[in-house]
Amino acid sequence: MANTGDIRNGMILKLDNNLYSVVEFGQNKTARAAAKVWAKLKGVDNTRTIEHTWNSGDTVYPVRVERRSFQFLYKDESGFNLMDNESFEQIVVGENMIDRPGLYKDGQECSVLVNTETEMPMGVELPASVVLRVTYTEPGLRGDTATRTLKSATLETGATVNVPLFVDTDELIRINTSTGEYMERVKG
Repeated sequence: MANTGDIRNGMILKLDNNLYSVVEFGQNKTARAAAKVWAKLKGVDNTRTIEHTWNSGDTVYPVRVERRSFQFLYKDESGFNLMDNESFEQIVVGENMIDRPGLYKDGQECSVLVNTETEMPMGVELPASVVLRVTYTEPGLRGDTATRTLKSATLETGATVNVPLFVDTDELIRINTSTGEYMERVKG
């Protein structure tokens, strides 16, 4: 058990028999009343997003989570098929547990968050950035780089992102997985 002083971003808490990840938290202090701790919580085992407030020093119930290295194999009608890099066991997870499903390509490394109490997967995350090939984009005009104008580009995974005008078809680009935005070109 822990108290409200132990709350951190990314921590998984058990609240009302559901699991929630802490997205943001803070403390409200007033002159006459006791301090309150608030948190924005995103459901791990459900799709809800809630805000919750505790009195300072209240008990919270964190859940121990392990981050395990997996490899994305393929997607079919049953879900996303992943393989454990150590035991080579395969698991299937639903698309609702996948972070940015449009950025996964065959063989992609990812991390699976596993609840150590039940050994059940709770979510899947990509590394901070991924490198993908542009399969189609309109040609850019030479010399049109004075402004930060963006154009649409289709990636090898089928996802669409906005890229600068100088990016062409068949180039490798780095994508920020937390925002889903273009970061830079990569030399192939």
